[in-house]
Amino acid sequence: MSTKIIIVVVGIFLVFLALLGNRKGNSGEGFLSSKLVLAFGIIGVLMIIFGSYSSDLVNYNTQMEQVSIGNKLKISGTVDAVKVVSPIEKDSVDCRILTMGVYPEGHSKDIWVIIRPTDDRYYPQSDHTNTSYKRDGEWQVVTRFGGDKGEAYDLIIYEADTEASAFFSTTIANWKEADDYPGLQLAEMPTGAKEVERLVIYTKKNCRGVF
Repeated sequence: MSTKIIIVVVGIFLVFLALLGNRKGNSGEGFLSSKLVLAFGIIGVLMIIFGSYSSDLVNYNTQMEQVSIGNKLKISGTVDAVKVVSPIEKDSVDCRILTMGVYPEGHSKDIWVIIRPTDDRYYPQSDHTNTSYKRDGEWQVVTRFGGDKGEAYDLIIYEADTEASAFFSTTIANWKEADDYPGLQLAEMPTGAKEVERLVIYTKKNCRGVF
């Protein structure tokens, strides 16, 4: 359980204590003094607000709606491999974009977007599906950047088998629970993930501390 969720739970508990303490007993007085009831109530509400608005409970849908789209590559003819359509090589992108691409008919593996910033670590990207959304020959996934303006990123596309995909999903879940995103070293990347394309892109804004 992340720290932010614990804050929310403690806040709810304090509000519950305030409500319970305000109930009057046989003597006509509350179980807790009015000062304690007021203090518990105020602190509890503030903790709930802080924990909620600084966590995924509130920010998740907002983040999903604020994605932008980079320049697009024109694709013609038959698609015979997984390929990125947007962004394009050497593109400058916002802090949160929608990476999009195409895949050939009959393609059955999961498609993962991995970014490698200047710290030389690998960060699998996902939205609520934890894999790239695939339909009718097209795929997409929300991709987030957290570096300085003009920082270079490798945007890497992987095809993943079931085990590799599960590893990425579990890794993301563990990072979210700990509220810590250390990235993966190259040696930690699962053997069932195969790199199919790599682009170099740049952030056009200062994205540090955005997420």
